[in-house]
Amino acid sequence: MKVARFVLKIVAVTMVVAAAVCAVVAYWDKIMDAFYTVADKIEEKKADCRFASEYDDYEDCDL
Repeated sequence: MKVARFVLKIVAVTMVVAAAVCAVVAYWDKIMDAFYTVADKIEEKKADCRFASEYDDYEDCDL
């Protein structure tokens, strides 16, 4: 009986891992979109500097 419980536990863990892998594969594009969205927001926060010049917006303007 102990062996049967052990085997069933191994099967259950294997099925849970397989389900997790299937979920990651199925939603990979959404996972990556969320990752890039968070990364962009973090990058924007880092780029937001209090001491930026007020003329930075006009650097690309040719006179």
